[in-house]
Amino acid sequence: MIISKKCQYALRAVFELAKYYGQHPLKIAHVAQKQAIPARFLEVILCELKKTGFVQSQRGNEGGYLLSVSPAKLTVGEVIRFFLGPVGPVDCLIEDSQEGCPLYGDCAFIPMWEKVQTAVNEIYDNTTFQELVDQEKWRTTTYDHSYVI
Repeated sequence: MIISKKCQYALRAVFELAKYYGQHPLKIAHVAQKQAIPARFLEVILCELKKTGFVQSQRGNEGGYLLSVSPAKLTVGEVIRFFLGPVGPVDCLIEDSQEGCPLYGDCAFIPMWEKVQTAVNEIYDNTTFQELVDQEKWRTTTYDHSYVI
């Protein structure tokens, strides 16, 4: 269960937009620089995110991209599933792939794989982008020590 580079970039782009939710649109260059994403690849990803309704764009000098869904409601799981489809540790748990497994229905590992899938999906589906933004704020303020006397 490897998250593709494209999906990782999409998650990071949404995260950066979530940090500025309700503020101003962000330029592609800003998101690309802050999240270490190649700008041309980011353009493609943002267009795909726009089609889902997760992101919207504004034209003009003050234009850019905005998150169109509240980061408190948008989960990591929603973005991952948009880019990757169903998430599972093995193909045989995905309905379309079951026919290709010679042991499906009689496999000793299925219960274990189902537990793994449930646990991973629970984490993805219960992690909102707002939580990630809040965690970053906490980390940066907690470890920002000043030693001025």
